[in-house]
Amino acid sequence: MTRLASQRRWIIYAQRVCFGLVIGAGFGLGGGLVLTPPLLGAGMGAISIATSTAVMIAFTSGAGIFLARTRLGQAFARTLARAPFLVAVAVKGALYMVAFVVVLGSRLGTHAALLVFDTPAASRAVEQAERIMPLGFQIAITTMTAVLLVMLRQAALLVGEHNMRDIVLGRYRKPRQEERFFLFVDIVGSTPVAERLGPLAMHRYLDQIFALASDPIEDHGGDVVSYVGDEIIVTWTAPRGRVAARPIACFFAIEAALARERAGFEREYGTVPKLRAALHAGEVVTGETGGSRRAIVFNGDVLNTTSRLEGATRSLGRSFLVSEDALRRLDATADYAWEDLGSQQLRGKQVAMRVYAVTPLLAQ
Repeated sequence: MTRLASQRRWIIYAQRVCFGLVIGAGFGLGGGLVLTPPLLGAGMGAISIATSTAVMIAFTSGAGIFLARTRLGQAFARTLARAPFLVAVAVKGALYMVAFVVVLGSRLGTHAALLVFDTPAASRAVEQAERIMPLGFQIAITTMTAVLLVMLRQAALLVGEHNMRDIVLGRYRKPRQEERFFLFVDIVGSTPVAERLGPLAMHRYLDQIFALASDPIEDHGGDVVSYVGDEIIVTWTAPRGRVAARPIACFFAIEAALARERAGFEREYGTVPKLRAALHAGEVVTGETGGSRRAIVFNGDVLNTTSRLEGATRSLGRSFLVSEDALRRLDATADYAWEDLGSQQLRGKQVAMRVYAVTPLLAQ
């Protein structure tokens, strides 16, 4: 795991635990007001439910964020990814339920509250709370909540977390103009590989590549627009992508992730994937579209130009091309070596574009 990936996961983990503390404290504070005396009940409720919620989220998120990165966790995740939607929800929901039953059954939150409020009145408040909301009822409510959260999480995986968030918040309900980076990543030589492997093995090959690419994309703040055949299309808003030249760093991180699995690819498929890529930036119109299936789409010449630029990697004999429009929008470009290839007439374009080949400085 790279330092950037590790840092991002710890940040996500801390955010989720803190979210659990805040939400739990809020529910506990309100629910505790029905106890006698109300102020004591509110304080104990806030501590009890905040503690239980934070510990439950710490267990479940820790498994998803850290254990899932182990070899056993990755194998489990791949198996679950191939399972039907309801099966994946049932398995994850069952695992969450076990964690919740352990936390609630141990009365961890109650013990935490009694450590702070160690008085006879506090003990009576606990007894009153357990009469109002028995342990079985707590487990039932928590389990239903867990299943709902798992379903939402699985649904988000189908459309992408950022897309899910934007659709829920209605960010692109009305189309808006914005500047974006688009990175097209293509797998070299996939046609002969497909002919040799056959369709099923080729699907597994592409799926493994796309899965390995997902962490570097997330680590660098990118959103997957789509998987088109053997190509990944990734996007960043201009402000998000500008920082630390994230789209550039993302591509080389994907290459590094594939290189680490070189032996496995060679053993299973008899080949090692190589990549070509192109990066361009410009103005697009972003908005929701569709009827029974909603999606966020991007309209503008930027995508077509990026596709043409990616095609030029073949004729120019370079693995990664960046347009001048993208380069001038990036920060931290001194971390890379740039080869000015001059103005290039891309296929189907009337106006020539200045193009650069980029490599990491360590590769020089």
